[in-house]
Amino acid sequence: MTRSEVQNAISEKKICILIPTYNNHKTLKRVIDGVLEYTQNIIVVNDGSTDSTSEILKNYPQISVLHLPENKGKGNGLKLGFRKAKELGFDFAVTIDSDGQHYPDDIPVFVEALQEEKEDVLLIGNRNMSQDGIPKKSSFGNRFSNFWFWFETGIKLEDTQSGYRLYPLHKIPKRYYTPKFEFEIEIIVRTAWRHIPVKNVPIKVLYDPAERVSHFRPFRDFTRISILNTILVTITLVYIIPRNFITNFRKKSFRKFIKEDVLESDGSNRTKAFSVALGVFIGLSPVWGFQTFLTISLAVLFKLNKILTFVSSNISFPPFIPFIIAASLFIGAPFVEGETNFLSHELNFELVKNHLLQYIIGSLILATTVSAVSGIVTFLFLNKVNAENN
Repeated sequence: MTRSEVQNAISEKKICILIPTYNNHKTLKRVIDGVLEYTQNIIVVNDGSTDSTSEILKNYPQISVLHLPENKGKGNGLKLGFRKAKELGFDFAVTIDSDGQHYPDDIPVFVEALQEEKEDVLLIGNRNMSQDGIPKKSSFGNRFSNFWFWFETGIKLEDTQSGYRLYPLHKIPKRYYTPKFEFEIEIIVRTAWRHIPVKNVPIKVLYDPAERVSHFRPFRDFTRISILNTILVTITLVYIIPRNFITNFRKKSFRKFIKEDVLESDGSNRTKAFSVALGVFIGLSPVWGFQTFLTISLAVLFKLNKILTFVSSNISFPPFIPFIIAASLFIGAPFVEGETNFLSHELNFELVKNHLLQYIIGSLILATTVSAVSGIVTFLFLNKVNAENN
């Protein structure tokens, strides 16, 4: 795209450039001047800077500036910037860091990618983290973040930590719970949960130790990010995956759901059969309270079909629990000494407590046997279905 085409597209798509800044007086002017070559739709959030940032911004009367009295974190600055952008009538915001690591001449990359999309999308700049000069802690942190984003959303990205992004302002969440660097993780995960595509676009990056000022505090901010990911993973396991499963089931007929989401989902018949076997094994195992977590975690670890594994693990739903307990106690009885007759007792958790070893042994044998049979039957069934369709 030519510069004039980019300028026209920015106007037509109602795009603004949002620059959060805190004590980056060495590079702020260069960043603003670079952005002005494409648009004057600029919002700068001065997050309580104590250097000469305020004086620099006085030289740009054509742009919008929010001066915050004290520093409250990048996340808070972005939230206020998004709010201002919507008030000014913008539909999209490109965020660019003011520390000089991002090149304003990559703005056309975001604009062109947005034009190619048929729906609203959240775009994240994909930096070349393997190039010389990239701090090792940044590369590790990015890989760490990429993994958890994939676990929480199912979307594989090469860069989830870049602050150079394009946000669809009317599709992102309206309320947030984090104020600092972890905000940029929260927003992309929760936006993906709203079924908005999140994609990478290639950008350049510059790490100049003589100019760049990083306000990332490794121990404190990494701890905050870890806590956030723990919460997001819990929500993913407890709510998001079951919600998506139910939504897909409701949208389709039962036959279509089985065909498209189960039979024709990723993986060979052997993988799908193993997925069912694993789900059944965990569902019948004595791991009450941790079944969902273990099911999804192991499915991800072994690259299995998460839907099949999750559904199969629900073999132990409430109406079946008394039968599972009875079968486990019955199977485990020959392996323990002492009084093991449970038929004269009421089937409840007190009975399990009093015959715990008997129950554990029996449940593991039951889980192993039923999971093996389930896996074999599933494998034979899928082979038969595929043979009939060919």
